[in-house]
Amino acid sequence: MKKLINRPEVAVEEMVEGLVATYPGLVRLPGQAVVVRSDAREERDRHVTLISGGGSGHEPAHAGYVGRGMLSAAVLGEVFTSPSPDAVLAAIRAVAGPPGVLLIVKNYTGDRLNFGLAAEMARAEGFDVEMVVVADDVALAATADNAGRRGLAGTILVHKIAGAAAEAGASLEQVTAEARAAAEAVGTMGVALTPCTVPAAGRPSFSLGDDEIELGLGIHGEPGVRREPLEPADDLVDHLINAILGDAPPAPGERVALLINNLGATPTMELLIVARCALATLESLGVQVERVYLGTFLSALEMAGVSLSVLRVDDARLARLDAATEAPAWPNAANRQRVPQAGGIQRGKAKKKPRSASEPPRTELGRALEHTILAAMVALIDAEPTLTELDRIVGDGDLGLSLERGARAVREALGTSSYPLDDPSATLQALGLTLQKALGGTSGALYALLFLRASARLRNLAPTDPKSWTDAFRAGTDAIGELGGSRLGDRTMLDALLPALEALEASLDASDTPTEALDAAAEAAEAGSEATARMSPRRGRSSYLGDRVLGHPDPGAVAVAVWLRAVASAL
Repeated sequence: MKKLINRPEVAVEEMVEGLVATYPGLVRLPGQAVVVRSDAREERDRHVTLISGGGSGHEPAHAGYVGRGMLSAAVLGEVFTSPSPDAVLAAIRAVAGPPGVLLIVKNYTGDRLNFGLAAEMARAEGFDVEMVVVADDVALAATADNAGRRGLAGTILVHKIAGAAAEAGASLEQVTAEARAAAEAVGTMGVALTPCTVPAAGRPSFSLGDDEIELGLGIHGEPGVRREPLEPADDLVDHLINAILGDAPPAPGERVALLINNLGATPTMELLIVARCALATLESLGVQVERVYLGTFLSALEMAGVSLSVLRVDDARLARLDAATEAPAWPNAANRQRVPQAGGIQRGKAKKKPRSASEPPRTELGRALEHTILAAMVALIDAEPTLTELDRIVGDGDLGLSLERGARAVREALGTSSYPLDDPSATLQALGLTLQKALGGTSGALYALLFLRASARLRNLAPTDPKSWTDAFRAGTDAIGELGGSRLGDRTMLDALLPALEALEASLDASDTPTEALDAAAEAAEAGSEATARMSPRRGRSSYLGDRVLGHPDPGAVAVAVWLRAVASAL
């Protein structure tokens, strides 16, 4: 792997530093990977503000669209990993004013969960928050048995339209309506000639032969909906346009805007060849192309390929697209003199914060809790290569790396006495908050739900009774099913958690010791995770691959089996 980075673990951090140093009008929210307009504090009282974001690796999205006439803030997660609710909430607090704030979210489970959780927390603080989810990927049937149509490059057109509406003084209700209507009026489909490589993974997300392409792929390095032989550009473009228009056939004379998006490593020559064919095809069908945008709008790291987005327009929507903006990544953005950032860019390694002295737990239960949490975290760190490889096959390759990052954060917190180990309910709450922030993505939200709901349930029970823990984790598992929209058999982490809970409850009802009950639960989780290799996926990114994942277990379920076995072995 050859990349112009220093260390994978600081790539996003240093990218943000470079971004705000390069573009005037953009500043970083202290302590967060959040980029905001430098005039956000003054502007938030004047009009509705807009926030978007997601995992990094899609540059210039979304931070490149922060500026007058588009976004007020962008929240950046790790590469291909949704940002945490904490980061989204920090962005809301920084830019939201009395007119309200709109969150524009791509339809990925992690983004919906984390932005949705942040919206709920912000509403509880008194902010007026709305959320629009963009699902413009026509490669997937709208009613398919999967996680839903993904949000792709059409999201950028929604940013532009909503941003222009907000800048013109429209109300939150009006801005939300225009954004939602634009999201429903745009369709996108892509084709990849090469995979991409997540910096921390160090290897391509999938393999393609010299004469193979992936049609209908997403933006996280996952394979497409089908693999086909390489064809001439005109034939490939026809596939894309026909799929987009076939989703909602246009009437003769219908007006559209066309966006030709470089997925990362496609030469301009090839983009122009694609544009030539796309325009010819649309015009031959009687479609009137009012605007054409060509360039890199929302990428997938260094993937070679292209996506096409077609947006139905009228005079009002065209006016929004044509409205002035100062966002640096939008074509024809205003040129302004560069202003160096105060303090400059710091080179070299960041200084480590001093660790506080560790105070061991005082109770036997607290010591046991510390021991089992540590054992589970060590197991996840050790399992990183296995989980990464599994997720590379069936997902986007980041699960093992994310869980390792979360496990190290928990281990650090244990070493600095950040957890009230003598209070099990409070410890589960702290554990959930750590994982929510450190993991990010779908996993961060789901593990936060698991431990926060379990904490709330355990608060009213006797923590020395093993059955109290079973009740608590039943509540946490139910939360995952309710908010994540998954159930047993969907090929998710629940296929390990639910069998483990059933075995734990049955063993305790049979008067087995807690150690015996945990061992039974670990065995059930392992069997459940192995069984996912025979399941067709219906949730998560694997759901876009269908039966291509058969024979490979779900990495999220395997991860549950890993840490649960470590917990059982620790007692």
